[in-house]
Amino acid sequence: MKTFLNILYWFLIVIALIQFIPVDRTNKPVDEKVNFVTVQNTPKNVTEILKKACYDCHSNETVYPNYAYVAPISWSIKNHINEGREHLNFSEWKNFNPDLKKNMLENSAKSVKDYSMPMTGYIAQHPEANLTKAERVLLVNYFEELLKSGKY
Repeated sequence: MKTFLNILYWFLIVIALIQFIPVDRTNKPVDEKVNFVTVQNTPKNVTEILKKACYDCHSNETVYPNYAYVAPISWSIKNHINEGREHLNFSEWKNFNPDLKKNMLENSAKSVKDYSMPMTGYIAQHPEANLTKAERVLLVNYFEELLKSGKY
C-alpha cells in the first residue's frame, strides 16, 4: 500500500508541474481578404457548416474549450490543430497556389464524404460538429462545384 501511495504522490506532483509548460493558443489575425469564405463568396449555409465543423482545426479562428488548458490534454489538442492547419487553413486560402487549393478541395470533399472529417474525437466533444447527411452532401457538392469551375 505504501508503494502505491508513493507512486500516486509522485504522479500528482508531475501532473501539477506539467501545468506550467506553456502551450501557445494564440490565433494569428484573420485577414478577410484571404479567408476562404470571403474569397469564394461562400453561401451563408455552407459558411455556417464550415464554421461549426471545420474552423476550430482548419483556420486561425480556433475556439479553445476549457479542457484545452489542462496538460497533457492541451498538448494533444494543440498538435491536432497544428496538423489541421498544416493540411488546410481556410484563413489563409488566397495565399495558396492553385494546385494546392485544388488538392485541398479534393481532399476536403473526400474526407467529408467518407466521414473521416470531422474527426470522431472532435465530434465526441463538439456534438454540433456532427454533420447530418444533408450537410455533408451540401459541403461535398460545394467543394466539387468549385473544382469544376476552376475558380478557387
